[in-house]
Amino acid sequence: MIRLPENPALRVGLLLAIFAITATVLVALTETQTRERIVENQRQATLRAIAAVVPEQSFDNDILTDTLTLPATAALGTTEATTVYRARLDETPVAAVLNVVAPNGYSGSIHMLVGIYYDGTVSGVRVIAHKETPGLGDKIDERRDDWILQFSGLSLENPPAVRWKVKRDGGSFDQFTGATITPRAVVGAVQQALIYFEEHRERLFMIHEEPA
Repeated sequence: MIRLPENPALRVGLLLAIFAITATVLVALTETQTRERIVENQRQATLRAIAAVVPEQSFDNDILTDTLTLPATAALGTTEATTVYRARLDETPVAAVLNVVAPNGYSGSIHMLVGIYYDGTVSGVRVIAHKETPGLGDKIDERRDDWILQFSGLSLENPPAVRWKVKRDGGSFDQFTGATITPRAVVGAVQQALIYFEEHRERLFMIHEEPA
């Protein structure tokens, strides 16, 4: 128990010091707890996004730590370093999740996660950020339409390279009524991701070496 001095000035000063110390400790504890919650929330959000493109039951490693940092990569449309998440089962490569950007959307860049199985087939695609027109281009968002789900199971050979286009351009993929630019951008970006994966498959799954 703290014994307060009899001098009023000293008593007030001590009380103020105790209050300041207590407030500082409380703020520090709150900040620490908040930061931990933010980190955990971000971790869970990333896991949910990855699970949307690579089934959780298909791998057994800690996919959030089995990662590779790619520098800005023109083939993936990125202008800054991005993270590749690598799924493995019994240490055998299963799939890679790439951050991909379609820079030529109708209203700007379209950011996606593209999961690709080791054999070169698409495990899943999800749009994670875009500014496309509501009611038209935003159908690339799985919450608005199931259009984006059609990429699962496709590869560079299925459909053939000449068919990796929207139907208006002679390809295999539907465009949206009143909005062709957006799906055209997404189709092109997914194809480029598959090409990049094909060219860098082995290096993407190496533990230490980073692909150029």
